[in-house]
Amino acid sequence: MVDCRDQRFERVPRGLPHGTWLLELGGNNLSVIRTNTFSGLWSLRVLVLTNSQIEEIQPHAFFSLSFLEKLDLSWNLIKSLPGDFSASLSALKCLRLEHNNLRYITAFSLEYLDSLEKLDLSYNQLMSVGPGIFRGLSRLRQLYLHNNRLTVVQRGSLDMLPGLEVLQLNNNNISHIDPDSLAPLYSLAVLSLEENNLHHLKFKTFISLHTTATHIQLSGNPWSCDCELQRVFSKILHVRHLHIDDYHNMTCQDPPQLMGASLAFVDSQLCVAETATVLVITVTVLVTVVAAVVMAERNRKRNRGKNWDAESQSPPS
Repeated sequence: MVDCRDQRFERVPRGLPHGTWLLELGGNNLSVIRTNTFSGLWSLRVLVLTNSQIEEIQPHAFFSLSFLEKLDLSWNLIKSLPGDFSASLSALKCLRLEHNNLRYITAFSLEYLDSLEKLDLSYNQLMSVGPGIFRGLSRLRQLYLHNNRLTVVQRGSLDMLPGLEVLQLNNNNISHIDPDSLAPLYSLAVLSLEENNLHHLKFKTFISLHTTATHIQLSGNPWSCDCELQRVFSKILHVRHLHIDDYHNMTCQDPPQLMGASLAFVDSQLCVAETATVLVITVTVLVTVVAAVVMAERNRKRNRGKNWDAESQSPPS
């Protein structure tokens, strides 16, 4: 183990022992991780670069670290990853990139992380996660995307993640989830969607999860409480393998008269009110139709009576 924490280094020191298995470089002023910076450190298993003012990672920066299992780049200023970022990191199991300034990630940057089990991209500036970005992460079990700027969960964005167990999407700006976007997640146990911008959901979105048991968190969203939403949750709550853990903490944003009300408290009334309205409209229409029929019948009889009187008073020819 080599501990170089808080030394104000502006570059990774040279001459490190080739047998080093853990290198701690947190709390320095590295700014840039240059090409071949860690050349010769074949035995390195853990590399910590947290809180080191890193803004840029150059191509082939981690070349030769083919046995590295944990890489911590959290709490830096990184805006993007080079296309070959993962080229020499096929043994990596844990990658921490939380608390950076990442605005986008390409599929090429992550495609060689065959052994990765945990990926933390939380507290960045990601606005979208497009289809195929995680296509090479077949062993991934934990994916943290909370506290970004995501607006939609796209179909195909979570493909080829059969072993994913934990998906954190809370504290984004998600307003839409494509109905089939969660379908590939056969092992999902925890799905966190709190504090987003969800107003409605489709039942198909969650019923497509063919898991043993999935716990879902949905509180802190601005729900539009209407009969359609009540029907969706009524179905979800009766699906054995789906568990809405915070259902009793979910509150209504719309309509205004229900703002702040517990969805669990008012859900049984939502369709009652709608049904009552439909019944009132139906009865009104029926009364109107019956009244029109009665009036038409009266007019017909009245006209028949007038014709009969006219015929009886006319002289015979």
